[in-house]
Amino acid sequence: MTKLLLPPEPADKPTSTSRRSFLRYSGATMAVGGLLLAGCDDDSESGSNRIDVGSGDPGILNYAYALEQLEAAFYAAVKGGAYYSGAPASEKQIFDDLALHEQIHADFFKTALGNGAIKALEPDFSTINFGDKNSVLTAAQAFEDLGVAAYNGAGRFITAPGYLVVAGKIVSVEARHAALIRDLRAYNSFVDNDVVDLFTPSGSASTPGVGNGTGLERSKRPAEVVETANQFLKEGSKISANSFK
Repeated sequence: MTKLLLPPEPADKPTSTSRRSFLRYSGATMAVGGLLLAGCDDDSESGSNRIDVGSGDPGILNYAYALEQLEAAFYAAVKGGAYYSGAPASEKQIFDDLALHEQIHADFFKTALGNGAIKALEPDFSTINFGDKNSVLTAAQAFEDLGVAAYNGAGRFITAPGYLVVAGKIVSVEARHAALIRDLRAYNSFVDNDVVDLFTPSGSASTPGVGNGTGLERSKRPAEVVETANQFLKEGSKISANSFK
């Protein structure tokens, strides 16, 4: 299968997430954690002709790798589209940074998984109009919100503490992406009720903490996430996560 993901592009300006620092950290993690993974082979597929991510910690890493591939490919496509070419410099900088971050995340998981990584996925972005700002931002919000919910929902399946630490670091970056894109679409919408279980007080001022809602970010199980992700993957690249219910 043709490998679609391009090599990381150099940042035009320093970003809050340094590629060098991130890769240095990931390299240290691999050395300490010994990521000699025996996950699924390069072309393992389930009975439904989907690429199954596998099981255990390698399976969760492949699950994250699949989603990061999708996000990296999306932002690469954004940068090649008409909307980006005519966008203000400030918006170009945002997409430059997001593209760089997502490619770093994808590279990290590919390196960590080694021979246990699933094959490169082929996206299908035919429903996205890359010449239209609203279409691009709507899709960007969907990808970023999905990524945050996916990491939050996958944490329960991770057994190695080191992997959980890395996942926590990455999801915090994804959440910043989601907040930024949401504010580009509608100012101050980054904690709307569709992504956060908002807390609504029902008690009096003398009973603080009494009310409805947790105030926590919403999460999604892998089965729900892959169905959404598969809408943007071509046949032969659609994924499953059958070991994570």
